Amino acid sequence: MTTVTPPRFPALLFFFLLIFGGIIQNAKGQAPGQGAWCVAKPSTSDKELQNNINYACTYVDCRMIRPGGACFEPQTLVNKASVAMNLYYQANGRNYWNCDFKGSGIIAVTDPSYGDCKYSFKQ
Repeated sequence: MTTVTPPRFPALLFFFLLIFGGIIQNAKGQAPGQGAWCVAKPSTSDKELQNNINYACTYVDCRMIRPGGACFEPQTLVNKASVAMNLYYQANGRNYWNCDFKGSGIIAVTDPSYGDCKYSFKQ
């Protein structure tokens, strides 16, 4: 009677999925020790930007983009959306999917803060 050796493919596949799955699960959109901020793509329509502000500000405190807030100026939708989207992204673990916003968000590795407007960043 001959012994049939089971193929090694399932073990290799499991190992590959384990390694690849860990990379995806831990992906934060930045290299170790590097910052990451979520900002709006400049090509995003005003309607989408306003929707992003409305959505993000349902879950995070957006006082900084309101009158008197540190990020109220300049009064552009792309600026306000970027601040709100980043607040949401930072509050939800800085996972790349928390910056998608239906394809209108992008992860920046350069701090977008300006003047008194400091973009939130959590290690």
